[in-house]
Amino acid sequence: MAGASITTKKRLLFILLCYFLVVVALIGRIAYIQIVQGDELQKKAFQQQQMGRTISPARGIIYDRNGRELAISASVETISVNPNDIAKSGKSLDMIAEGLSDILNLNKEDVLKKLSKNTQYEYIKRRVDKEIGDKVREWAEKENIKGIYIDEDTKRFYPGRNLACQVIGFTDIDNRGIEGIEAVMEKYLKGVPGKILSEMDAGGRALPFSVEKRIEAQDGLNVVLTIDETIQYIAQNILETAINDYKVAGGGVIIVMDPRNGDILAMVSKPDYDLNDPYAPPPFVDATTWRGSASNDDVDILRQTVWRNKNVMDTYEPGSTFKTITSAAALEEGIITPDTPVNDFPVKLAGWTISCWRANPHGNETFREGVYNSCNPVFVKIAQSLGIDRFYSYVRAFGFFSKTGIEVTKEEIGVVHEKPTEIDMAVASFGQRLTVTPIQMITSYTAIANGGKLMKPRLVKELTDSEGNIVKKFEPEVVRTVISEQTASTMLNILEGVVSEGTGSNAYVKGYRVAGKTGTSQTTQNNVYIASFVAIAPADNPVICALVALFDPRGESYMGGAIAAPTAGKLVEEVLSYLGVERRYTEKDKEMMLREVYVPEVRNMTVAEAAKKLAEYGLKYRVEGDANNKDALVLEQTPLPNAILTEKSLVILYTYKPAEQTKVAVPNVLNKTIDEATEALEQVGLNIKISGMGIAVKQYVQPGEAVPLGEVIAVDFQHVDNIE
Repeated sequence: MAGASITTKKRLLFILLCYFLVVVALIGRIAYIQIVQGDELQKKAFQQQQMGRTISPARGIIYDRNGRELAISASVETISVNPNDIAKSGKSLDMIAEGLSDILNLNKEDVLKKLSKNTQYEYIKRRVDKEIGDKVREWAEKENIKGIYIDEDTKRFYPGRNLACQVIGFTDIDNRGIEGIEAVMEKYLKGVPGKILSEMDAGGRALPFSVEKRIEAQDGLNVVLTIDETIQYIAQNILETAINDYKVAGGGVIIVMDPRNGDILAMVSKPDYDLNDPYAPPPFVDATTWRGSASNDDVDILRQTVWRNKNVMDTYEPGSTFKTITSAAALEEGIITPDTPVNDFPVKLAGWTISCWRANPHGNETFREGVYNSCNPVFVKIAQSLGIDRFYSYVRAFGFFSKTGIEVTKEEIGVVHEKPTEIDMAVASFGQRLTVTPIQMITSYTAIANGGKLMKPRLVKELTDSEGNIVKKFEPEVVRTVISEQTASTMLNILEGVVSEGTGSNAYVKGYRVAGKTGTSQTTQNNVYIASFVAIAPADNPVICALVALFDPRGESYMGGAIAAPTAGKLVEEVLSYLGVERRYTEKDKEMMLREVYVPEVRNMTVAEAAKKLAEYGLKYRVEGDANNKDALVLEQTPLPNAILTEKSLVILYTYKPAEQTKVAVPNVLNKTIDEATEALEQVGLNIKISGMGIAVKQYVQPGEAVPLGEVIAVDFQHVDNIE
């Protein structure tokens, strides 16, 4: 019995011990939950009881330098549902899916799948116009359907559509920047989202009589760019015209930069796209098979073509525009002066013969003339005098070994010889067998334009809040001083001569002193030509540098002097005129210019009186009708009063009321000089509007087309000799 009692006691003690340990474990667990996990579990419980719907912040506006809107956030609405509330409402899910799909233009089955989920929150359609949101709201109220939410939201809108598209970039469905400034400045633009909180029961359904709580969103900051919307439009239109006129297959670029502070005033890259529809098929693909954002292959095509900012991502051989770097280095080192005698006789090096681009070389000339004529052997000999180390130290100083640091994504860097040989240096001296990006090239020219300082290109000027207060400024930055003011001034003077007397003559603009350099290069693959020109203007007080590059021109010429130079000339003229830079005409300009006059009113005068009046304005006349009667009344005239003509233009006087205007066929004036073209048009009773100098390369009314007597025919003239 005693043994049995002891055994029973042991069992009892064991049970008590186990009970004690269980109690201790439970107390410990409770303590752990209360003390260690209390806050976290309380948070989870709160989250389970609260359903949060996001309030999107207003994304910051992107402005141009003058406060014009380039990217804004338009007010829209987002449609979402609480499937648990929908299920509780007793309404047919099929009926609700059909109603929503009809209003929102969605697939009914896709909507039904979302309504059938066991969740508290599902997006049905994001960022719809308010009119659509109102239709959903009215329909839900009419059908007494609970659990459908229509919340305020924002959608990005770009007023300029394709204007500066690669610079500005765009956002995704969540308003996150994924290209351009939208991506680079995301942390400033995005703002902080808010919340709409609703109390829920354990089943995830909204509690009756509960009140929604709002945590307001914090709007993003505005970004002010250095881009000038008007200059961007000018550059974009001029580049489009050049691409069409010169049959450019590979697109092109234009950059306009203020050399005083590095501000990018315009940056154009073609082909381009509509920022409001970035996934649309480009014109060169089959639209019937295009899937856009749903296809990684299609997105890759977009990234490599229309989304691609060639100004910072593409590299090319700069050709003769690089001769400015070689020249500046030699001037700075005192190896040459503008009047140093040189020659362009062929140079033989490592089995290579480097000759002048012209079949009949220029022979003996001064260094200044060598730059005007763009003779390759001249620059090879200068580079040899500098030596490899000094030559490449200037290449590095002008920024060709590094990125510029401009505020863009995916900036590339050109390829420069790391361990150069004599032949590497020789061909590099005239811009071959090394590559640069357009932004590197134009940035190097800022040091020529501003007294020797290499400027960091700047796209973002400042950040502002919703009240317009400046939150942060991005100051201009001098990277380094590359050459002296004296060298920069001398080089600028030489480059002005390139335009007034040398291979860049097609960039000449009456009233503005333009400095610049032509460039023509060829890719090692596919033998594609690149025509380029870099301009600085006005040469006596530079306010802009401009670069034009045309990739794979397939028209009558591929030479930089023939197609890029006149494009740059038009660009410089329009930009300086817009900026209000005063024209100062030289005697040479005045000799070439004809005064513009307004056509006076001569109707109801006699022919004699009309002739006298027109002579006062420097205009000629031709009588249709009673030409021998000076007392006959002029009953009609062409052009009409207040039309603008140049001096020596023709006004047609009618001594009768013509039933319809007399028409004549336009003659072919292509390849004629200005005098020859003017005479040919005048002989048939037509006037001329002259643009440029040299011979006629384009007439804007086709030969043989019938036009009224006295019509003004616009004709473009260009130099075609001594053009590199």
